[in-house]
Amino acid sequence: MLSQTHIDTVKATIPVLASAGTAITQHFYHRMFTHNPELKDVFNMSHQATGRQPAALFNAIAAYATHIDNLEILTSAVMRIAHKHTSFNIQPDQYAIVGHHLIETLRERLGEAFTPEIEEAWVAAYQQLADIFIKIERDLYKANAAKNGGWEGFRKFRVAKKQTESELVTSFTFVPVDGNSVVDYLPGQYLGIKVHPSNHEFDEIRQYSLSTASNGQSYRISVKRELNAIKNGVVSNYLHDGIQEGDEVELMPPAGDFHYQERKRPVVLISAGVGLTPMNAMLDTLASQGSQNPIVYLHACRNPQQHSFAEHVASLTETLNLTHYTWLEDGAPENAERMIAGQMQLAQVAEILPLTDGDFYLCGPIGFMMFIKDQLLSLGVVEDRIHYEVFGPHQNF
Repeated sequence: MLSQTHIDTVKATIPVLASAGTAITQHFYHRMFTHNPELKDVFNMSHQATGRQPAALFNAIAAYATHIDNLEILTSAVMRIAHKHTSFNIQPDQYAIVGHHLIETLRERLGEAFTPEIEEAWVAAYQQLADIFIKIERDLYKANAAKNGGWEGFRKFRVAKKQTESELVTSFTFVPVDGNSVVDYLPGQYLGIKVHPSNHEFDEIRQYSLSTASNGQSYRISVKRELNAIKNGVVSNYLHDGIQEGDEVELMPPAGDFHYQERKRPVVLISAGVGLTPMNAMLDTLASQGSQNPIVYLHACRNPQQHSFAEHVASLTETLNLTHYTWLEDGAPENAERMIAGQMQLAQVAEILPLTDGDFYLCGPIGFMMFIKDQLLSLGVVEDRIHYEVFGPHQNF
């Protein structure tokens, strides 16, 4: 059990951790994958190659140590990470492995500074955090399995349709091999998909937003081909080039704490690039519900060739109370309606935005969402009405 002495000791180690920096987490991952290489089938090895995962873990450890005596501050981050863990099918015994390598890493990297008192405090602190995640994730697994069409663990699905949406994005529709129904999801949630790319040593698990409304029979994701295949595009390129209609993949049930929240107030959806996928699911869901709630949809992409679902969104104006604009970085075609050249500047459409009473949903690259969030705050939107989705290692901004 975590005592006040443990809490004080952990907080006192923050300067020591800060001086060591991400070298600690890099050492941790190297150690863990050396001793437990089977975990390479779970962790995203591309994020290891880019350094994003070690940096994210270091930030998470520092945040936990800082707020260990007031964990409510971390509630939203914990829920987001727990949902992500369920999409990987993380199990309780894996926490013991991670905990062992974390403590041994601290021992090896901190040397004499890692006293028996510090070790005892960090063991207790880690166990508290692990217990929190194990309980939340167990509840999420059980809740999904109990729903109509739900299941636990990975389930086999067949690719029923593969469709090009734009220059870089392709959609994949999956139906369960067992022929039974599938659990519904909230618009904005994602799927965990497991594949074994050709000529690749490990299984790979990735998360992709569901890109249309829930129907109880199938799932659809829309995947952008990552052009840097060495570090970031192992799975996306395999899906584009290697997966065909009729092939099988394994899926975890839908997950994610970012989703449309039904409220009787205006909605603004803002996306960039493939960040439009959860927004498309939200639009399709609202259309299926016959919603007449005021909706503004703002999207940014490089050029018309990379604008997925453009015709589909335009068609939704016939059934939804929808206004939409698109910013094209490479320049807008002449006389193009609702298309603006350059980067998205909300001041250009501020008069149509429900700044005082709307909900704002953001999805896209981190830099884009930071850019848009700053604009919204400067226009007077309160922060608790700005909702966003972050893929990859957990980050706040």
